Amino acid sequence: MITIDAFREGFSDDPGYLDFASFGPMSRAVIDERTALGEIQARARYGAGAVFDEQDIRVREAVRGITGFSTEQIVFQANASIGLMHTMFGMSGQVLYSAREYPSIPLSAQRAGQSLGRLDAITLQAPGGLVTPAVVRDNLTPATTAVAVSLVDYRTGYLADLEGIREVIGDRMLIVDAIQGFGVVQAPYQVADVVVAGGQKWLRAGWGTGFLALSDRAATELVPLFSGVTGTIVPMGASYEEVPPPLQGAAAFQITRSDPIAQAGFATALERLAEVGVAEVNAAIAVTVSRIIDLADEFALPVVSPRAETERAGIVVLQPDSAQVTALTASLINHGVTATVRDGAVRLSAHVSTSEETLEILRGAFTSFASSAQY
Repeated sequence: MITIDAFREGFSDDPGYLDFASFGPMSRAVIDERTALGEIQARARYGAGAVFDEQDIRVREAVRGITGFSTEQIVFQANASIGLMHTMFGMSGQVLYSAREYPSIPLSAQRAGQSLGRLDAITLQAPGGLVTPAVVRDNLTPATTAVAVSLVDYRTGYLADLEGIREVIGDRMLIVDAIQGFGVVQAPYQVADVVVAGGQKWLRAGWGTGFLALSDRAATELVPLFSGVTGTIVPMGASYEEVPPPLQGAAAFQITRSDPIAQAGFATALERLAEVGVAEVNAAIAVTVSRIIDLADEFALPVVSPRAETERAGIVVLQPDSAQVTALTASLINHGVTATVRDGAVRLSAHVSTSEETLEILRGAFTSFASSAQY
């Protein structure tokens, strides 16, 4: 085990960075691991390549440690979107999701429906963009066979109540895009049938990393439509003259060999997270998020993301008057604050490495904005 301070020291992002919901700067441990395996690949010394074969089970063990799914229920994916594509193209029936979901869910559902005609994509209108159990319950129909939801909404920062949603949907399939909370939220992943996440955001493992985890039911009911050579039963020394059947379980949902260097980086990030504990990371981020909210309140900037710790992760969303968005954006840029501005809202997202200096920079940006707004 390591302390939260030791974990924090593993990052070196510059002051002013408040955009972890877009991507998280990689930790030094991840960079070192990727570099080390890159050197092995570059030299190709006899026998050294075996280390690449070890990364698949290593990364699945690391995902298991965070999610609780068994290694047989997990398959590495290059990103969350591929995992969602595997899921939606393997389904039939009717899937329900919010009309304001991040495009990965609606695009995969609609593409599957358009291509195969076996899946109907139905949207719900969630008040304020908050997909609560009550909202899901009120939009279910007898035809609904699955519900897809983001663990944390990318627009509002709202943390979904997965257990509550599971309770209201009964035995329907629950699909969770966990990318905006994975690594910073202690979530009951095992109430879901499908969990996907990428490692480039809160886990800070870089692009090209992620996973798909399937319950036994999902692994049985989903059709592995895109089951490539690594997802196929190929006996040792067998010929490829005939197309063999897919593997059983989650392993079928892969197309070709994964990048072992990406797997190693992802595993390193997960192993470091397990050493410190998700709860410790969550608690540290909660303190920083509360301070950002306090700063926004001090300068009368409307906070439209959840304030309660049980309903939030690392995201704070500000929504000033539409006439003031440009001025606030300019002030953030001028002070070196990296954030996301979209649809008239400013999204600030913090991690354990968000420093006192970053908060002071943010205060300076708010101060300049408030001063200019008075004239």
